[in-house]
Amino acid sequence: MRPACLPLPFWCPVTRASASLKDLTLSSAWLTSSPRPAAQTVFQKDLNMQLKARAAGLECEDYLNDKVDPREVSDYAMRRIDVEADELQRFASSGQLKVEDGRCKGVVLNQYALLQVDANVKQTIPARLDSNGVFVRLAIPGALRIPDGNSLKPLNLGQKCLIDALLNPDISLVTCYGQAGTGKTLVAIAAGLNEVCGRRYNGLTVSRPVVSMGDQLGYLPGSLDEKMRPWLQPIYDALDLLTTPPVSKGPRRKQGRKGKGAEMTSDAGKPCEELMEQGLIEVEALCYIRGRSIPNRYFVLDEAQQLTPQEAKTVVTRMSRGSKLVMLGDPAQIDHPYVDSRSNGLVYTRNRLKGQSFVAHVSLSKGERSPLADLGARLM
Repeated sequence: MRPACLPLPFWCPVTRASASLKDLTLSSAWLTSSPRPAAQTVFQKDLNMQLKARAAGLECEDYLNDKVDPREVSDYAMRRIDVEADELQRFASSGQLKVEDGRCKGVVLNQYALLQVDANVKQTIPARLDSNGVFVRLAIPGALRIPDGNSLKPLNLGQKCLIDALLNPDISLVTCYGQAGTGKTLVAIAAGLNEVCGRRYNGLTVSRPVVSMGDQLGYLPGSLDEKMRPWLQPIYDALDLLTTPPVSKGPRRKQGRKGKGAEMTSDAGKPCEELMEQGLIEVEALCYIRGRSIPNRYFVLDEAQQLTPQEAKTVVTRMSRGSKLVMLGDPAQIDHPYVDSRSNGLVYTRNRLKGQSFVAHVSLSKGERSPLADLGARLM
């Protein structure tokens, strides 16, 4: 509450020759406030404006109508559904099971769940609720195989569910939450390469928003590809890992010393660069996607939690017939100044489109990068 004897704040337009629109807004709220309990409340997403309002004694709150339920971004546990022992055995043999609505209340289409006989017994089978309301068995290969490259095997149950959604031709949109090190990007790109090599899509497009962590580097010299290389380097790393032929672990022969004019192998000699020249792989920034129509492409959007809801809508509406969109991200790692873990484009897309027959969602909770990375993601 503002005491009546306080002078006008230093940012008030009455005491300054010029003022911004935000200053005028705060000044109007401050001047119309009263020493009575009914104080003015300012609703604003701008953090600097919130701090300025609180410094002037005004109550300030964020918008809540664009935020999802906190449990949707904090609880990554897979839903468990109790079934009878004979039902679980029938599902294991046939791969399909119809469960009454009372036991699977709240489960939406294409949601993944664990069928269990008893909570105390470790007999569980993962399943997905298909568009017909029937739980079906996961359809995943033993490994994602890239010709002349490395194969990728799922390391945990979450990755198996993600691969099932990524390889399902009836699912056009896959959203995935996961902390750092859970393998979101690597699994999605490996599935995209597997599908493109199987000629189910015309190519693989991988992109991510241009949002920096901390201070920016400023002007970057070179062409457009050279400017965007630092932003897209994690994508190139994943592509190099998957497309590079496996190296034998046997003893190597000693190489002779290279001549003066010889150079180390450049990016042009890497397998992923050859696929880019053929148009099978595109790695591009997201800032130039508006106005495009993308048909028959496998589109992987990494770091989607850095998008605003409007930007996420722009990306979703770019997908033409025959394309598949995969949106990955960690809602807890936000660098964008105007979104948070409950209002970013990734959770907005998941919340608005869940329950559709062509949309699936997977949450990854187990880190596979290293014990240090997993521990840091959970405790820091």
